Amino acid sequence: MTDLSSSSPRTSPAAQHPVQRARATLHAEVGKHYVGSRDTVDLLLVALLARGHILLEGVPGIAKTTLVKTFTETLGCAFSRIQFTPDLLPADITGTYVLNLRDQTFTLRRGPVFANIVLADEINRAPAKTQSALLEAMQESQVTIEGETHRLPSPFMVLATQNPIEQEGVYVLPEAQVDRFLFRVLLGYPTFDEERQVLATWNRTPPPVGVVLSPELIESAARAVEEIHIAPTLIDWIVRVVQATRVHPSVRLGASPRASLALLRTSKARAFLHGRDMVIPDDIKELARYVLNHRILLNPEAELDQVRVDEVVSECFQQTPYARES
Repeated sequence: MTDLSSSSPRTSPAAQHPVQRARATLHAEVGKHYVGSRDTVDLLLVALLARGHILLEGVPGIAKTTLVKTFTETLGCAFSRIQFTPDLLPADITGTYVLNLRDQTFTLRRGPVFANIVLADEINRAPAKTQSALLEAMQESQVTIEGETHRLPSPFMVLATQNPIEQEGVYVLPEAQVDRFLFRVLLGYPTFDEERQVLATWNRTPPPVGVVLSPELIESAARAVEEIHIAPTLIDWIVRVVQATRVHPSVRLGASPRASLALLRTSKARAFLHGRDMVIPDDIKELARYVLNHRILLNPEAELDQVRVDEVVSECFQQTPYARES
């Protein structure tokens, strides 16, 4: 892809950060258990450093859960898995106060949301009331139980999975919930070589996954990401592209300012992972489809014409080219 920046990106001290140096090692460790694209692992890293959450969509059997569990093992973080089912209650996620009969006091029994990385497996199998138990946690990194607010550990990240094909026994995520996800990543079928590797190694015990990072290193990197420079012209470009989604003729509901902020945060994180102290246009273009594809609703005519959201995003970029600094 052509570099559209007006000046050469500068290599910075951020390239010497332990998280940036550990990127290749993390890929190798995840690859011990997960056979798939390295780009997907990079997206998980970008969202983690941008303090965001990811919705992973794909048909059953393509190792969505394996990807999340293996990725988490490399981070050295507390992990919990919530299997969403129709009878799951909000208190099963956040926790609740229980009576201690010995001293007649109520103590908090923390739910699985009190972890660094939370896997919300098949999130669309629980009703909206239960899904909404994650709203406050995802937006503010806290939960309110019986009127009392509790901070969640840092870093905090929700990785949710869902099967987009099934229509029975599932509950569509409301737009407010979907908008809380920084990325929506669509996982497809493996390539011939990847699927062959799965078959060739299915009965072998995989080697243990090593811990590459730590919560302290992740927090340090997240703070470094916030200091990455982004030129005013690139900020203007983000706003123009996102606003273009709101007036596109195929769109019923365009992306909100939260999408603009997500593009800003994730482009900084991508620049950091690539060892740069400044954002370039390619950072924004590479991440835009993951940031915007779940925040744009097409009108009925476009859906009948089988217009895809990716096509709309591409057209918005074509209509709003990046204006270089003079």
